[in-house]
Amino acid sequence: MISRRQKIIKTERSRTQDACQLSSVQSDSEPIGDRDAPMEMEAPVTAVNCSVTNTLPDPSLLQTSSSDPGWSRRDSSRLPRSASMPSLSQITSEETKTFTRAESVPDLLLKTSFEEFTPDITADETDESYRFQCSGPGLYQCSVTGLVFHMEGEGDVVYRIVPWNRRLLAQHHKKPAGPLFDIKCLQQSVCQLHLPHCEIPSTGGRDFLSVAHVMDEGVEFLSPHRTTDTHVIINITGFSGFGNVKDEDSPPDPVRALVLLFYRPPADPDPESLLNVLLLPRNVVLRDVLRIRKKLVGDEIYIETSPHCKLHPQREYTLSTRPEDDSVLVQPTEAEFDSDNYDNFFPSFQVSLETIMKHMKLFLRDSSSSLSVWERRVCLSSSGVRRSCGPSAGSLRPDDRLLDIRSSFIDGISGPVLKSLLDQLLEKKMLADSEREAADSEKNTRDKARFVVDTVRKKGEAASSEMIEFLREADPFLCEHLGLI
Repeated sequence: MISRRQKIIKTERSRTQDACQLSSVQSDSEPIGDRDAPMEMEAPVTAVNCSVTNTLPDPSLLQTSSSDPGWSRRDSSRLPRSASMPSLSQITSEETKTFTRAESVPDLLLKTSFEEFTPDITADETDESYRFQCSGPGLYQCSVTGLVFHMEGEGDVVYRIVPWNRRLLAQHHKKPAGPLFDIKCLQQSVCQLHLPHCEIPSTGGRDFLSVAHVMDEGVEFLSPHRTTDTHVIINITGFSGFGNVKDEDSPPDPVRALVLLFYRPPADPDPESLLNVLLLPRNVVLRDVLRIRKKLVGDEIYIETSPHCKLHPQREYTLSTRPEDDSVLVQPTEAEFDSDNYDNFFPSFQVSLETIMKHMKLFLRDSSSSLSVWERRVCLSSSGVRRSCGPSAGSLRPDDRLLDIRSSFIDGISGPVLKSLLDQLLEKKMLADSEREAADSEKNTRDKARFVVDTVRKKGEAASSEMIEFLREADPFLCEHLGLI
């Protein structure tokens, strides 16, 4: 005979299987192209606690809002709400755990359904903005900032990075955990925003994340709709400033970080050179770092190497070199990792070199344990802007130079600059009418840029040289980044 305990276990297993089958049926019943399906599946789990703190300080404390009247402002009374599904909320706690695991399939679908785009970039000496013209619903990830927009339909999204008001955050015991983005969309077609974070999933640091929504009237802190290994997801119904923040008293768990190198080569006849070493959180926007560094210190070379590591906030680190002799000086001897550095980008270490060196090894060590957390062999060639090592850019033929910077050109050029470049190439007869039409027929900026650079470089040195000159005039900042200046 079956005991009462066996009957209970059998019943619980049956109810758990029913929950899993329900998850499977709902996943399979939606077509793969329906990007809204995974979001609907998330609602019953994350809608349990969707509270926000709505605090309105003195407006004079705010520094992040745009003075442009075209930047729409969100009504603070319209807070995002997650959808609810009462029929699923009746499942017992054990069954809920099973159902949460079953959501891994929609989660994977969500992560792989991003469509990457390169935004149009408008830049001047003091500011830079990005523009995304969306033609239809879906999930779209910006290749420059890492932002993901969940679009309900077509729309024109314009966004930029603005400085944090740290005094305002400190009043609420918060600190930055990502860049602050000022966002507008006249069509109001963005229903969710995915903000990149740098927390390591296994540490639990992302449990202390929230999103600051900065407006003219004040600031509110939004609880995430959901947090993935890489992004904080929030529902939005209006626009202004959005950025990840973290509790000031959150544990100093390690985060994903970057070691960025900026080199100032020797100027004849002085052989002395300087290498600036920056320790930054991984979710900084590299283009923004390059722009601000140029504004702060002028000309220097960004040395591309593998920058990724894991660092502990508020922990001291040391930098050492090889060779290590009297001609190499590292200052300071120790530096603390500032995990909320999203505005100024000052170096943590400076390496002064009294003699000319082509190569050097760098070692970043944890001061408390002397363990190496990052080490690289870097090339100190004054022309190595986008390469760790290789032939001098000045020694390459123009068509080879285009091939050398091809990937960076495709990733970095903006739509308006590319359009101007196409006009000039057509006027100078470096492109035929049919080639211009073929370029215009490409579906996005990256594909158009790929077509242009490949077409021109195949025409030889003269056409490639003309294209480089046109590009220098149209976007000097990009050219400096590419090593063409």
